[in-house]
Amino acid sequence: MGTSSSKNLDSSSHGSGEEKDDHGGGQLYVSLKMENYKLKGDLVPHVYGSVPLVGSWDTSKALPMERESTSMWELSFVVPPNHETLDFKFLLKPKYNNVPCIEEEGPNRQFMGGKLQGVARLAVFKFSTDEVLEYQVFIKANRVSPFDLAASWRAYQENLEPSTVRGIPDVSINSLPEGAENGSSTSLDLDLEQYLVPAPATAVVYAANLTETPRSLKRGGVFSNADASTKDTGVSVDRPATIKEMEEVIPDPPKLFNPPGMVESKSLGTFSALQKQDSYRGMYVDRGVGSPRLVKSASAHTLTTGGKPDSAAKNSMPAAAGAVAAAAVADQMLGPKEDMHLAIVLVGLPARGKTFTAAKLTRYLRWLGHDTKHFNVGKYRRLKHGTNQSADFFRGDNPEGMEARNEVAALAMDDMTAWMQEGGQVGIFDATNSTSERRNMLIKMAEGKCKIIFLETICNDRMIIERNIRLKIQQSPDYADEPDFEAGYQDFKRRLDNYEKIYEPVNEGSYIKMIDMVSGHGGQIQVNNISGYLPGRIVFFLVNTHLTPRPILLTRHGESRDNVRTRIGGDTPLSGNGELYAKKLTNFVEKRLKNERAASIWTSTLQRTILTANQIAGFPKIQWRALDEINAGVCDGMTYEEIKKNMPDEYESRKKDKLRYRYPRGESYLDVIQRLEPVIIELERQRAPVVVVSHQAVLRALYAYFADRPLKEIPHIEMPLHTIIEIQMGVTGVQEKRYKLMD
Repeated sequence: MGTSSSKNLDSSSHGSGEEKDDHGGGQLYVSLKMENYKLKGDLVPHVYGSVPLVGSWDTSKALPMERESTSMWELSFVVPPNHETLDFKFLLKPKYNNVPCIEEEGPNRQFMGGKLQGVARLAVFKFSTDEVLEYQVFIKANRVSPFDLAASWRAYQENLEPSTVRGIPDVSINSLPEGAENGSSTSLDLDLEQYLVPAPATAVVYAANLTETPRSLKRGGVFSNADASTKDTGVSVDRPATIKEMEEVIPDPPKLFNPPGMVESKSLGTFSALQKQDSYRGMYVDRGVGSPRLVKSASAHTLTTGGKPDSAAKNSMPAAAGAVAAAAVADQMLGPKEDMHLAIVLVGLPARGKTFTAAKLTRYLRWLGHDTKHFNVGKYRRLKHGTNQSADFFRGDNPEGMEARNEVAALAMDDMTAWMQEGGQVGIFDATNSTSERRNMLIKMAEGKCKIIFLETICNDRMIIERNIRLKIQQSPDYADEPDFEAGYQDFKRRLDNYEKIYEPVNEGSYIKMIDMVSGHGGQIQVNNISGYLPGRIVFFLVNTHLTPRPILLTRHGESRDNVRTRIGGDTPLSGNGELYAKKLTNFVEKRLKNERAASIWTSTLQRTILTANQIAGFPKIQWRALDEINAGVCDGMTYEEIKKNMPDEYESRKKDKLRYRYPRGESYLDVIQRLEPVIIELERQRAPVVVVSHQAVLRALYAYFADRPLKEIPHIEMPLHTIIEIQMGVTGVQEKRYKLMD
């Protein structure tokens, strides 16, 4: 039923003359709203009636109501003090036409002295004897002083201008102007190369070199003296030390002392103060900032309470929110011990894209928040036996070679399972693993420690195989000392022949087979005995990934008016500089993607990104709500100085942990990552270039995925205005260029 929450403006009509003067000096602010979830064609709710609302009962002069949401329509106006009575009715008609015109049933509505007269009722529209449409009606009135009204109008003009993108559909294609081959003939002159600026180093590196360094190398005494230069540091010669590699390794969980009344977590050796029989009820996942939790000290058999765990302690839960966190809790509470750790074991002939697939999967899982490491057996082999092994080393009838290769595979598997016992979640085991005997050895080594899923990559496209072989000769350390490319090429072909003679496809255990998937043109994927949230996400990711080279362009919107005022959030239009950047971006995209007519433009649903991309012609434009800026909740529209002054606790909490900090009634960076997963999947699936026009926090998260940056770094990644980051995806990995179009 319709309601009226109006203020009774005549309640003091018998009071003093002063009170009457006060009322007479005010304006009556009236808000009319109608709600209905069933729209009827292009009919829009309208209002018409007496002065001062319309001044005519002519339906052609009716005032259209504006859409406030999917189901709500609204019209607001101010009534002068000398007009206290309004007669009006609602009607439905097209916005720019007077036919058809359906007037609501019943008598006129009368609004007198700030109150709706008579019985509140629905707005009923009768289209025929059988078809009736009903709208709920909401009417609100308030007395405002002329000074308040003037202040509101100033604020409206400065900050609350209506969106200039209304009417632009979620998906649109702007056709090219007539006579123009590419874009607007009035676009700014732009030389792409002159805007190149230095980007973080993204030199082409052989993917296997970026995998984990053997632990045995760190301990010493296992590998040859040729590797002595790396034993002291415990760091691979192929990459700098990471923070995780310098962490102290905690003792195995069984060696830790269990204080009375404490329950040991099966996956980590951490403790919670619960009775054993009730341990499954007390699972606690720390998702906030500064939340106290029990932490096991690595140096003593006592428990300390604090918001920050000891540096040597491991967290069994992924650093994530939403579905990932929920799945991790369910797995820990309900799954067997070995299922809490997952080993993805690659299977396939050389030059089939195993290492590339493993690297992409590692990057994806890390970005989601899962502690994931990539173990490459080839790296173990090179560190133990050197890089000068000929094709004969890989013959199936060479017992010494078979024993040496099985030995390094066992070393890598031992390292991976040991890391898992310390809290690691997903290990990617990268090797050919081409025989049932080798795979059965791995299954036995993993018993009671982790769940194995075999991932077999099969490629029958001779052109792709040939391309991969040539890249292998150019990049692999196995051929770094071979000056003759043709000699290296022939040696690798003989190695490949040796593997093909003994290769046995996977038919055991849980497995995923990717058959001719790398090209992105069809193929098929087969799964066997796959269940659980994380394996399901892995399958979904693999279905959508391929090796087709294409650029992805990331850019923030042009400078907005809130950027000028240093206010966060909001939905203001562009500033003068922002409008200039929109023109330069249009010219850049039309030149850079001149021959890429299948490219597309993605924006958020906020007007500053839509306006930035609005002039780009000839490409489909798609609005993604997932690309909207991080939701600042109650802090939306404030400056950080205002937050520091008025909400000091929130300011300090955010300062302590920007990754996990969630704005009151808003989002954290981990929340943003969760809603961006469909965007990442679609970017992986696309085979044509994509231009993403979005916001700082969102682009930080997207960039971190492609650059494989740790989660904790995401809130601090520099993402300047008026700069384009070009990510080139292809078989050699991810490379980056940066173009700064404006200061």
